[in-house]
Amino acid sequence: MTTAPERALSAPTRDEIFDAHRGGKLSTGLTAHLRDQRDLAIAYSPGVAEVSRAIAADAAVARTHTWADRLVAVVSDGTAVLGLGDIGPRAALPVMEGKSALFKTFGGLDSIPLVLDTTDVDEIVETLVRLRPSFGAVNLEDVSAPRCFELEARLIEALDCPVMHDDQHGTAIVLFAALRGACEVTGRDLASLRFVVSGAGAAGIACSRILLAAGARDVVLLDSRGVVDATRGGEKAALAAITNPRGVIGGIAEAMAGADVFVGLSGALLPEELLASMNPGGMVFALSNPDPEVHPDVAGRYAPIVATGRSDFPNQINNVLAFPGVFRGALDAGARRITEAMKLAAADAIFAVARDDLALDRIVPGPFDPRVAPAVAAAVAEVADRG
Repeated sequence: MTTAPERALSAPTRDEIFDAHRGGKLSTGLTAHLRDQRDLAIAYSPGVAEVSRAIAADAAVARTHTWADRLVAVVSDGTAVLGLGDIGPRAALPVMEGKSALFKTFGGLDSIPLVLDTTDVDEIVETLVRLRPSFGAVNLEDVSAPRCFELEARLIEALDCPVMHDDQHGTAIVLFAALRGACEVTGRDLASLRFVVSGAGAAGIACSRILLAAGARDVVLLDSRGVVDATRGGEKAALAAITNPRGVIGGIAEAMAGADVFVGLSGALLPEELLASMNPGGMVFALSNPDPEVHPDVAGRYAPIVATGRSDFPNQINNVLAFPGVFRGALDAGARRITEAMKLAAADAIFAVARDDLALDRIVPGPFDPRVAPAVAAAVAEVADRG
């Protein structure tokens, strides 16, 4: 099945943007109509008391007779928002509202944005534990590293519901799906490729981990100080122990020499001369937004596969291909956790949708391809049921 090409977009004006956000982007809707006195007696008093009594007697009834089981909490402290950085919870709220809109549009899931006026991991965990009866899953969003790693791990243990930091794992899932598409269309073997991952924040670490899990053997991870080694501590030190098998020393110039794949997740500019030092037939994933590490037209002079995070260039690596289906599948299956196997299954599903129409400029489906979210949800639910 080939979907219609997406129309070229003109840049929205500032007035259009502010008009679209006036009053926020969300509202609540009703599934139970309130047309008359009888409807009121069913939906509220006295009828609602029957349902409350049933839940008090058997908590499992809440799964079928409230919205909590299908409600995703989109949670942020506003410390790492898009390319804007630490702008605080209030300024982060429009982004979280947008995330909720994507959950509904692409995954058919209700969600509620929660921006928390604290950066203390203990306080965030305690807040969400107290709120647990009100939601069925947690999407962590725009939480700065390295706190995001501890926060996600703590919440996974504290909550009996799916938790995922999308900046990490959504990016990793879609990147892996795109790499599978790129390898398929170019006849390359992922295990034989040399990877350079520029950026050792949340997304860079998660992408490195999923590449290793998928069979990549040669991954060099860099942060602002150069190639990551054991002296960095924390998640970086753990990755240093299982990456850089050739013992590359130095910075981006040394890492790029003889590389096959560049994955940019840092915002640091990539000089054109370093692209020339890559192996022929390379792949460039310049994923920083709004400004890629290197302009796609420049990257295209050296690499047949070029991808960005932007919608105005081909091969957009967009998390919306992953997270709506991942959460939908996890909730459909009643899963308590989102596992590594479920993430790999999601990437496989995205690749499978793209496979019939693969091309150098189409290594992943477009974000509005209606097949993606159902395919991802089904794949994730199947793995969850098996596990």
